[in-house]
Amino acid sequence: MLILTIMIYVVGSSNTDMVVRSEKLPAPGETVIGESFLMNPGGKGANQAVGASRLGGQVTFIGKIGDDLFGRGTLDHFRQEGLVTDFVVTDPELPSGIALINVNAAGENCIAVAPGANNALMGQEVLAGLEKLTAGDIVLVQLEIQPEAVEAAVNRAREKGAKVILNPAPARHLPDNLLHDLFLITPNETEAALLTGMPVSGEEDVRRAAQMLLQKGVRNVVITLGSRGALIRTNAYERMIAAPEVTAVDTTAAGDCFNGALAVGLSERMNLEDAVRFACAAAAVSVTRPGAQSAMPYRKEVVRE
Repeated sequence: MLILTIMIYVVGSSNTDMVVRSEKLPAPGETVIGESFLMNPGGKGANQAVGASRLGGQVTFIGKIGDDLFGRGTLDHFRQEGLVTDFVVTDPELPSGIALINVNAAGENCIAVAPGANNALMGQEVLAGLEKLTAGDIVLVQLEIQPEAVEAAVNRAREKGAKVILNPAPARHLPDNLLHDLFLITPNETEAALLTGMPVSGEEDVRRAAQMLLQKGVRNVVITLGSRGALIRTNAYERMIAAPEVTAVDTTAAGDCFNGALAVGLSERMNLEDAVRFACAAAAVSVTRPGAQSAMPYRKEVVRE
């Protein structure tokens, strides 16, 4: 029997990350002396696309870059990582996105992003990239692009019967009609609190938030809990998946790694629990080294054959 390949379409942002590591993060008005500097491809969408590709996914990236040094370098990088880049649009006027990232000795970070061309990704450009989308394919989208582009991706996926994974980051309010009938949403605790309007600071809060998201019409909820793993909540069951214990060096793109790996697991027809377990394992590897896309693990580093 012929088993068709499931394509993962990642719709989102692409940035160049400029990372300074220091003993501590600066407070407002404070200057700290950094220990090292790293320039690395980043952006939530691009991170997730590269992460998924390295883990064995068939990935098409839909996004927008500037016609500049950063943009051209990004496009070359995508091709080297095995992404389909036919729908990476070059904006003739706006610069490519950049992110300024500070990382402290504990691996915690603070990030400022200048979106540039990411903010100009239009709904019609997203629809063009999803022209060959079929039922069963996966559309992975985040919130570092304009709402119009997010809505275009979600609505087209619904029309085609594809599975939408919405990673609601960075956190912002979303209309209930966008959430309704999503296959999967993957907030962290901060994002879950914003989406539900309730505090999320403990295990019971996490459970209540997950239930509230189900009541808004989402079919499956996975709330990521950092080093504690992730909570799965569906209408049929609830399960806590523990994360492997590791020593964190840099958590910058751990959530992006998780989402990319989750998409790969589902594209390989894993059940949700196994896909989340796979995603936790991949994210645990990613935090043991610095950078965003440079920290994304390859399949052999996550699954020992």
